[in-house]
Parts: sequence; structure tokens; C-alpha cells
Amino acid sequence: MFYLIIICNFIIDQWTKSWVMQHFYLGESMPIVQNLFHMTYIINRGAAFGMLEDQRIFFLVVVAVLLAVYWYFHKHIQEGPNYLKLGASLLISGALGNAYDRYTMHGVVDFFDFRIWPIFNVADIGICVGIVLVSYYVFTKTEE
Repeated sequence: MFYLIIICNFIIDQWTKSWVMQHFYLGESMPIVQNLFHMTYIINRGAAFGMLEDQRIFFLVVVAVLLAVYWYFHKHIQEGPNYLKLGASLLISGALGNAYDRYTMHGVVDFFDFRIWPIFNVADIGICVGIVLVSYYVFTKTEE
């Protein structure tokens, strides 16, 4: 299931980004719920909140380090609780989805726009949920 979640989330992320790029002009915004939720097509060349703009190589190195850390802990993760496996798979798939964008387009396609938060995508959701689940495990596990 671990690798299936990675593959499915990656495909959903890339499909939604492709759909937005095919149906919107860069910078175009369409209200879904006026002043609350819009679909807004942007290319984010930084991280969350646009931080570290144009640091493409840095972000690709971060993903490589994340994959190395996973590889080092993979046995522990696979033997851990299901929420740890889910968190790690979502984190990895989100990182890979955004890394693919950074590698191919020098930026990340973002489109979910709640007007009070930076615009984000499916990969970002995976990264955030993954971080929460992995952090919960790290901070609540007891030594055996």
C-alpha cells in the first residue's frame, strides 16, 4: 500500500496540475465560492509563501535528502503504525510531485486559492499531512 499511495497521489497531483495548465491562462483566477475559494493558476518559484524564490537546485537537493532519509529509515517506517506509513508516503509523493515540476518547469504549479492562505496544490496537501503524521509519530512514540 505504501508505494501505491505514493504512485496514486503523484498521479493525482500531476493530473490536476496538467488540467489547470490546459484550462487556465497563467495568472487567471476563477471564483468557485466568491471571496472564499478560487482556482488561480500560478507558477511558484519558491517554497511556501514564496520563500527562497528561484532556489531550484536547493529544493531538488532537499528532496534527494528526504529520499535518503526515507531509505535509511524505511525498515522502521514499514514496521511502524499505519499512520506513519501513510504520512511518509504522502510526504514522499508530495515532494516528488513538486520536484518533478521544479525539474521540468523551474517552478511549481499551484492553483487552490482560499484567499487567506498562499495558493497551493495536491502535492502541498500531501506534504503537510505527511509532516503532521510523521511528526505525531516522532513526538508520541515511546521507547520499547
